[in-house]
Amino acid sequence: MNERVGMIGVGLMGHGIAKNIALKGWGLRYLRHPGNQPTDDLDRAGAKGCDTAAELAGASDILVLCVTGTPQVEDVLLGSGRVLEALRPGMVVVDCSTANPTSTVSLAAKVVEKGAHFVDAAMTRTPKEAEEGRLNLLVGGEPEVVAQVRPLLSAFSENIFEAGGVGTGHQLKLLHNFVSLGSVTLIAEAVACAGKGGVSMDALVECLAKGGGGGVALERLRPYIEVGETAQLRFSIANAAKDLSYYRRLAEDLGAADLVAEGVSRTLEGLVGRGEGQAFVPEAVRLLQD
Repeated sequence: MNERVGMIGVGLMGHGIAKNIALKGWGLRYLRHPGNQPTDDLDRAGAKGCDTAAELAGASDILVLCVTGTPQVEDVLLGSGRVLEALRPGMVVVDCSTANPTSTVSLAAKVVEKGAHFVDAAMTRTPKEAEEGRLNLLVGGEPEVVAQVRPLLSAFSENIFEAGGVGTGHQLKLLHNFVSLGSVTLIAEAVACAGKGGVSMDALVECLAKGGGGGVALERLRPYIEVGETAQLRFSIANAAKDLSYYRRLAEDLGAADLVAEGVSRTLEGLVGRGEGQAFVPEAVRLLQD
């Protein structure tokens, strides 16, 4: 816990990460940004805000990124953030974002050229688990570097899955999100069809739950189907479409099949094209009935 930790991206997921880091004894600095969640509790826990990403990097030994996706990660490191210039030998960059693995490997190589290290530690679960310090982390990196940062990762996670070398953590996240978001989208489409046909929603949910449709995806959708509640899956349709586009790029790069992913992607991108990108994924149940 002697290492100084910097955090870029204190949003819905990043706030919980930052809170757990600060409360569990690490010295934390974070980047002040309009997209942050309120940071008063972080300040009370001893965290300090910085005005620029480069300043933050210069005051950190481990730099955690939790931003929207690849364009934002690239901008932080190579663009307006100028973090790459501020890296010092021995520093570790931990990227918890959902990103394109090809870009991850390229960025990691640039970080290594500076004498620093790169670990991709993509997340699953929701802001609720982030606040509770119970995220799942999907980690790629050199084993000795992962071992170095594992105590920090454990401060905000319940399960850590080591996927392999740099970039494999982000690959595993895309595989996970394809399966999870694909399952949710499939069920949402079925529920929308049932609504048009006059099938009892109670009967449909119970039939799925006690048959082949049971599982986490249904339980995430169930509160919306029953009472219009989105709290179980506060993830925007636009972000889901972005993640599927990253997965399809991965499948293309690997020469892997993606026909099912194409269908899921078309459904999500169609909703985005209708201006519904900021709706939460469970709301696809209603939107697909229109």
